[in-house]
Amino acid sequence: MRMTGYALAGLLLAAGAGAPALAADQGPWQIRGRALGIFPDADATIGALPGANVDIDATATPELDISYFLSENIAVELVLATARVGVRVTNPDLSLGSVWILPPTLTVLYHFAPDGAIRPYVGVGVNYTLFYNDKQPPGGFASSVDYDNAWGFALQAGVDIPVDDHWSMNVDVKKIFLSTDATVNGAVKAEVDIDPLLVGVGIGYRF
Repeated sequence: MRMTGYALAGLLLAAGAGAPALAADQGPWQIRGRALGIFPDADATIGALPGANVDIDATATPELDISYFLSENIAVELVLATARVGVRVTNPDLSLGSVWILPPTLTVLYHFAPDGAIRPYVGVGVNYTLFYNDKQPPGGFASSVDYDNAWGFALQAGVDIPVDDHWSMNVDVKKIFLSTDATVNGAVKAEVDIDPLLVGVGIGYRF
């Protein structure tokens, strides 16, 4: 993950040096609001339960992102969202309650057609996921579940469709490669791959 950070820093420095000026009618900032679907692709190794796995519920939540354009083609984007997900052990079927996730993600985007009627982009970045406010059902298998906050790696692709000089429609897809260690009842250890696919639809404002 340290190498990913160095690569992002190098890309930012290269983008800022000698970058072409932005079009006169477009400012460097863009804010988007999206309706976001979160679709985990969970897998786990649970030491005390050989053959068991983990299932994490899909969910939906609002998302906010803030972009700053370093040039006509290159932007840096910070994505903010939080959501509650339900977690279960499978084989045997046991509830692990629910937990809130907060996964701020910083990506560097390349916009292929900044003046086009359709403006696709791709990106790469880093993610840091915080887990908080976990809840377990009374009398269930788990009295407590602790999740370690974790770094992840993100890939992104999307498209902006401008409506006028400032407003646009947006479709965005991200894949986050994320793993965490979980401790159930203070003793049972699990290595959990979450690897969610994030699909968002919304609007953006450039200024």
